Amino acid sequence: MATAMNEILYEGYFALFLIITLGIMLGAVRFRGFSLDLSAVVFVALIMGHYGILVPEAFQTIGLMFFIFTIGIQAGPGFFDAFRKTGRQFLGVCLLLVSTAALLSFGLSRIFGLDPLLGVGIFNGALTSTSGLAAAIDVSGSTTPSIGYGVVYPAGAIMAILTIHLLPLIFRVNMKKEEDSYLKKSHEDHPEVSERNFIVENKNIDGKTIGELGVGSMTRAVISRIKHGDKVYTPGEKTRLYLGDILKIVGTEEALRKVELMIGPRINAKVPQAVGYRINWVLVTSKEVINKSLKELNLTAYYNATITRIRRSGIDISPGGNTTLRFGDKVLLACDDENMSKVMKLLGNNEKRLSETNFLPISLGIIIGVLLGALTIPVFGLFEFSLGITGGVLTTALVLSKIGKTGPVIWAMSGGANSLLRKLGLLMFLATVGTHAGAHIAEALQEYGWTLLWTGMMITVIPMIITTMLGHFVLRINFATLLGVVAGSMTSTPALAAADAKTETDAASLGYATVYPLAIVLMILFSQLLSVI
Repeated sequence: MATAMNEILYEGYFALFLIITLGIMLGAVRFRGFSLDLSAVVFVALIMGHYGILVPEAFQTIGLMFFIFTIGIQAGPGFFDAFRKTGRQFLGVCLLLVSTAALLSFGLSRIFGLDPLLGVGIFNGALTSTSGLAAAIDVSGSTTPSIGYGVVYPAGAIMAILTIHLLPLIFRVNMKKEEDSYLKKSHEDHPEVSERNFIVENKNIDGKTIGELGVGSMTRAVISRIKHGDKVYTPGEKTRLYLGDILKIVGTEEALRKVELMIGPRINAKVPQAVGYRINWVLVTSKEVINKSLKELNLTAYYNATITRIRRSGIDISPGGNTTLRFGDKVLLACDDENMSKVMKLLGNNEKRLSETNFLPISLGIIIGVLLGALTIPVFGLFEFSLGITGGVLTTALVLSKIGKTGPVIWAMSGGANSLLRKLGLLMFLATVGTHAGAHIAEALQEYGWTLLWTGMMITVIPMIITTMLGHFVLRINFATLLGVVAGSMTSTPALAAADAKTETDAASLGYATVYPLAIVLMILFSQLLSVI
């Protein structure tokens, strides 16, 4: 019986779920408000690995791909906007972190009398960069960097996790306030949409159609109802406006101010719902309409229907003719009884489909990402650049998420499915990495002493603190986002896991995704430079 139990314990699949279970239990323990969350799995894995219990490396790669792909799919829609607005700041933080780590590696290697190539390995292990290590080995023609990398990598991953967890305490940051601030800023970028009533008093528009006036294009507001005398109806492009008409209009405060200048003043008079008309929230789940603009759909002409509001990721958007629909959008639809069911069918309105997980986009996206990551690009004849699996899958997910749909394939996931697959991938990755690191850490320390370990820990922690100071006090970057930027600058997936656990928003994911590609390039460049000086 004991032998059978021992055999089960050393089976990779059993070890994987045992480590995950114990890690989650440990991560749930809180001490003065501090907890390790899912990152606790790597500590359990280190102990298990030390005693010879290993999780097969295939789980590491599979878990990494799931985790990174879901990060990219979630961050994609907001990534490109975030890069345009704050990319320069984020990239500055990334450059500072990697260059500081490189200088520390160079200086500490000289101070402790270490082989320079061993120092390059320590540099890459401290920042958990396999791409930088590969570049160093390629340039030097020596495997010496891998020794420093192997010793320092476990400590680098662990210290990155701990530092991310401790940074809010060190800088006395209230993460709940930072999260609220991030959400407030997101809403400012997408101003609140409201509805107001206006009376037509501008004589210059009397008798002209809404299309002729270009109310939508001029103001970015939507006329949802018109009261003309005793009649109330939903307008179309050919509907004429007359003096004294009362209009119910939906839009941002800025759009409503433009309406006031164009049409007339706001009034408190009510505009009842038109007879035979209904207003419903409808889910966009049909492949036929995804990525199509409201101008292309032309619901007013075909169905006498108007979309007055779009709710996307909890934010209300005022629709315009060029606004495109995305999978999972919730639209406020005004339509007559006769056409309501037709429009709802056109848009989908399928709650079940929204909650379902189609695995085809996930597997296909990962395949494309792996192939992209395998490509090598010569850079000015100095070195060859490759995104690797992580960079390839992340880049692919970001781009596909932005595209939204290719033919019948929808590049999107429901929030629940994304969260589940992300956590599963992360747990598989941490459990595997931890056991294989734990299997060699004791012998490596015996052979090389503690010098390599302490050097690596300093190279991990010091740049993280310096760059956090810059980002927090000088650049005033939202702290939840800053944690992701720091994790991305280190190309550290475990650090991202810790940062992600600090917020319910996508702030950390966006920060990580923004700087990660640059961080890979910088790690390769500095690794090659340190290998030849």
